[in-house]
Amino acid sequence: MRLPALLLAAYALPLLTPAATPAEVTDAVVKAVNFYHSKAATRGGYVYRYSADFKLREAEGIPGPDTIWIQPPGTPAVGMAMLDAYEATKDETCLKAAVEAAHCLARTQLASGGWDYSGHFDAPSRASKLYRREADGKLIPRTQTSTREAGWHNWRRQDKKNYSTFDDDVSQAATRLLVRVDHALGGGDAEIREASDFALHTILMTQYPAGGWSANFDEAPSSPPPADKYPVTPGNYPAEWPRQWPKDFTGSYVLNDNTHATLMETLLLAWRLRGDTRCLEGAKRGGDFLLLAQMPDPQPAWGQQYDAAMQPVWSRQFEPSAICGRESQSAMWALLKLSAATGDTKYLAPVAKAIAYLRTVLLPGNKIARFYELQTNKPLYFERGPGGKGFELTYSDKKASSNYGWVWDSELDALQATGSLIARGESVTFPRTEKEQWSSPPTEADIATILKEQASNGSWPVTDAERGWMRDANGKKTQPAGGVIYSLDFVQNVKALSAWLKLHAPQNN
Repeated sequence: MRLPALLLAAYALPLLTPAATPAEVTDAVVKAVNFYHSKAATRGGYVYRYSADFKLREAEGIPGPDTIWIQPPGTPAVGMAMLDAYEATKDETCLKAAVEAAHCLARTQLASGGWDYSGHFDAPSRASKLYRREADGKLIPRTQTSTREAGWHNWRRQDKKNYSTFDDDVSQAATRLLVRVDHALGGGDAEIREASDFALHTILMTQYPAGGWSANFDEAPSSPPPADKYPVTPGNYPAEWPRQWPKDFTGSYVLNDNTHATLMETLLLAWRLRGDTRCLEGAKRGGDFLLLAQMPDPQPAWGQQYDAAMQPVWSRQFEPSAICGRESQSAMWALLKLSAATGDTKYLAPVAKAIAYLRTVLLPGNKIARFYELQTNKPLYFERGPGGKGFELTYSDKKASSNYGWVWDSELDALQATGSLIARGESVTFPRTEKEQWSSPPTEADIATILKEQASNGSWPVTDAERGWMRDANGKKTQPAGGVIYSLDFVQNVKALSAWLKLHAPQNN
């Protein structure tokens, strides 16, 4: 007996992986959070990666047993993934883990109002920092109050005991977790509420008259930066710029590594969750800064950092005065998010203009250069200097040093599509951010992969040759038995699972 053609075709189809159920995904999320919280946490905080037996810990270097990391994907990133898990599952153990991460951050907040890259709970290290609280959360009374106005003219001394940074999303990420946990608790935890209030106040107080921020500060300011020292002026080209690193640490407005964009994002989050109009106005001033800092023709995009005259300037010895592809894309996403949040379309035209320009300077393969020479559009790179020391500016990528990302994926198509949706008044789902492994929202295939790779204890150990190694206490490279467990993997997997649950199990939300 011959089978019908349609039935034969059905037999020929490959077997499909069955779709995950909300119950399976919920179980995976809760198991992951409980495992990481019980095994990896130190005072509620986290570092970058661990050996599977948790005998080794690593961040940027080898942290002590009572040191936690704040720079993402450290404590704030892990805590926010745990809070995502709570919002998706309503499991109280996930909320408890996120609250402990928030307490960890409140207890490593500096008197200057922000955070350094890492935080400490051992007595000698805590004595070397001017923390606002004791290790148990008790606020430390200060008899001396700040008398210094904000601005880079005042932080040149760089007090290491009280050094806060906006670099690499450090203080911003910590603030966002505190704000989110405070909201989840309905303002019921006085320690978390006060720490988040002070962090937001500091972000607003350190904002310059033009709406930008510099990267660091070492005291909670008594007043904002003064307009006479930081005039509001549009972006402009210097008559000439040095081809060698000038070693000038005067200070600058900083867009590098998404600093400005994450500050705007933090203020918008506080406005959405608290209805605080001061935060909304701060975010809008941040947007106005980006309008002001957009360079005039022939290169209507953005630099990496600007001096007080709003001219692109050097930072580190491989970060020259230039137009910057990555930072320009970050600036455009920040403007689009601000426009979507406020309904103000004035932020759209500068994005369209920058996209049109950047399309003319794309590299082969739909790539964008990190640096374009001012006025010429020539891509800039750096090679190691003689003997492997220092860096030398070059127009060739043939021997470009490996310490930096000189070329990035173009996001111009996604930027243009998103801007068009906003202009038409349509709802927008912003695409995933840099370095995220999974799509947003995650696909069924994404979820299937995450569940398949999860170990029975709830972790995602890595054993491959590229990532399955660490350094021991002596700095020696080793491959731990059982593999390496990454905070980044935990964050991305838990966020993806939680996002899927919010779509497929709305009754939890």
